[in-house]
Amino acid sequence: MHDLIITGGVVHDGLGTPGRRADVAVDEHRVVAVGSDVGPARRTIDARERFVAPGFVDAHSHSDALPLMSEPQPFKLLQGVTTEIVGNCGFSVAPLDGTSAAYAQEAWGDLFPGVAVDAGSFAGFLARVDAAGPTNNIAALVGHGTLRLTANGTLRGLSDGALDVMCALAEEAFDAGAVGLSTGLIYVPATYAQTDELVTLARIAARWRRPYATHMRDEGERLGEALDEAIEIGRRSGARVQISHCKAFGPENKGKSGLLLDTLHRARLAGIDVRGDQYPYTASSTFLVTLLPSAASEGGVEELKRRCAEPEALRRQLTPGSWGSTTAADTVIIAHADPSTIGRTVEDVAADRSLDPFAAVCALVAEDPGAMVVEHGMHEDDVVAIMADPLIGVGSDNGAPVGVQHPRTWGCFPEFFGRFVRERGVVGWEEGIRKATSATALQFDLAHRGTLQSGSIADICVFDPETIGHPGTYAQPDVSPVGIEHVVLGGTIVVDHADFTGARAGAVLRAGRD
Repeated sequence: MHDLIITGGVVHDGLGTPGRRADVAVDEHRVVAVGSDVGPARRTIDARERFVAPGFVDAHSHSDALPLMSEPQPFKLLQGVTTEIVGNCGFSVAPLDGTSAAYAQEAWGDLFPGVAVDAGSFAGFLARVDAAGPTNNIAALVGHGTLRLTANGTLRGLSDGALDVMCALAEEAFDAGAVGLSTGLIYVPATYAQTDELVTLARIAARWRRPYATHMRDEGERLGEALDEAIEIGRRSGARVQISHCKAFGPENKGKSGLLLDTLHRARLAGIDVRGDQYPYTASSTFLVTLLPSAASEGGVEELKRRCAEPEALRRQLTPGSWGSTTAADTVIIAHADPSTIGRTVEDVAADRSLDPFAAVCALVAEDPGAMVVEHGMHEDDVVAIMADPLIGVGSDNGAPVGVQHPRTWGCFPEFFGRFVRERGVVGWEEGIRKATSATALQFDLAHRGTLQSGSIADICVFDPETIGHPGTYAQPDVSPVGIEHVVLGGTIVVDHADFTGARAGAVLRAGRD
């Protein structure tokens, strides 16, 4: 008597092979059979006219601290996502000391609303998440930005011994189970790092057989240079490379998807294991402070506020083309201490305050250093070209599911399957499911996940290929997806007939142990 059988569906193994009609039997937390006549079960899910796939694996998430919220957060389970790679863009919630934790709370706090950012080790953070009971599986990268902040504060240059401290903290994180090293090279203090510093840390990741995941220094005007640096870090360190949220950003950079993909393929021919992830939208989202010169943030939050009070001094530090790759009219505020600004463009706020857009950004950042925006700046032709490439998986880059966020937070995976697989046929179902499952699980060494075959962990998504999608918009993003009918997490049904069951059945996945 099996614990669960999913009957009559078209089963996709996550490896890109064609789906086949079969039953799936689950005992405890494992898939034990895929085929016909698998026997009776205590619970049966009728999957006729449905696809049965591995639970989706989100390559790029910022859900690090969300398991610590008092209420469960099922917004990813409702998309069919059973595992998230967190700690991206250099922002991990550990290791932190008292000073760096205070900075992270004020400057990065909108990533972790309602959650105290405390000092502690990487192992201690994972233990906190374990104890809280995550809603889905969490696999955490250690962030270079966090390492640098803790070892060196927000100073541009490295103080004596700071790199040694960063290396020791990275070793501790990998020993605790960090699944890789991430960078966010447009964010202070990571933007101050030289390539040699990144190579040194990536070599540690390579020794632990963990990847280097990078939000590069530029995704627009200097995309080629940024890619070259990422590839150089992979070549010199020996670490496999994950290019985060692959894009060609800014109207003037339309068509640079070809440059990005050609660079990745040439690197692989040269023996460098490089892949990437992408969200299926033409808008991005980030901190508003990234529109200012990086020197604005040197020395901490109070120095940032002081400099923002003198916008003309900051303006003189701009170089041609350095103030973003989009316009004030296409930059929408989604998180700010002044609620009257939320949902409005920088252009609108500037007009209300009788300021030019740059001065308005300075004023907004001074009021809330952690303010966040959505920036509309990609061409769909580039999005589609990147999506079609077999080296690119799916990563949502989600924020916290509160307030006004980018719709990718609530709808990335259903949007990918509904709009781009079913409606536009950018890739077929088999390839789309591979991109959302095993492509990422393999990159981050998530054993027995991302596949659906005998012996796999029973992380399973049952969805309707005719209806899967996300009706959310940029104006109203917090809408539940449609078409995701059942989600099984480690053998436990956590989404039943499209409703969250309330079970906090997730786990922390530690590299080398799970």
